[in-house]
Amino acid sequence: MLNIIKFNATAGAQTVPVMPKQPRVKPDTGNIKIDNVSISFGRGEQHHLAVSETSIEIKPGEFVCILGPSGCGKSTLLNAVAGYVKPTRGQVLLDGKAVTGPGPDRGMVFQQYSLFPWKTVRENVAFGPRILGRASPTPEAIADTFIDMVGLTKFAKRYPAELSGGMQQRVGIARALANYPTVLLMDEPFGALDSQTRHVMQENLLKIWGEFGITVLFVTHDIDEAVFLGDRVLVMSASPGKIIADIPVRLPRPRDPDIALDEDFMRIKRLCHERIKQESMRAFDQQNT
Repeated sequence: MLNIIKFNATAGAQTVPVMPKQPRVKPDTGNIKIDNVSISFGRGEQHHLAVSETSIEIKPGEFVCILGPSGCGKSTLLNAVAGYVKPTRGQVLLDGKAVTGPGPDRGMVFQQYSLFPWKTVRENVAFGPRILGRASPTPEAIADTFIDMVGLTKFAKRYPAELSGGMQQRVGIARALANYPTVLLMDEPFGALDSQTRHVMQENLLKIWGEFGITVLFVTHDIDEAVFLGDRVLVMSASPGKIIADIPVRLPRPRDPDIALDEDFMRIKRLCHERIKQESMRAFDQQNT
């Protein structure tokens, strides 16, 4: 049984048992290989090289965070794995097959709230399972499970316009998980949340990841978040972005917020900060020339 930290607007954070509706994903699925990928946009004077000659391999079930300065191509690289952006050179492979477009094996949580405004919370979360033709459990039952996990059961019949920004993002996370993907792609999903809710959602995400065994590729600007969540932290350079550091996070799991006081946590954080500071200064200089 999975214990989920459930956020309740009036009662605060509560730990409740939630029985998963789907068996753990096989550990041999969810392998991501980014093979010498470059991504550029535009032509002539408008040509922009966003990602340059980047190669990464992420093993099934790994939780990997991408850290880098603004405008370095983090989201572009994530979108290539999602199938929304086609590499100019190289290729992205998922379980040995070339990524040619989006698919239900990859769930995506965007920076911006991307809900259907004419659908309720429950209808938004049930949309993916319904399109996939799931019959048992029903799309509605799947939606109810994940809505409960993110603490929005009382808001299941509300529309996005009736929710706060943080609540909308929690619906987006539930919707991404509802297809039971082998890979979860997350583009700064907690950036819009208040501090308390963000920490609760980080812990929730780790518990869900641990239970279902999915591969997670997580983009963030927050060094503490990257170290707390990840098995590895990949640091990207200023534009054009490429991976300049692959920092292992050998901290014990399960993790709780107190691990941020650990000496090893602080050491990894300092290492990330050193690399990010250099690249952030480069990015700042690029934007002012």
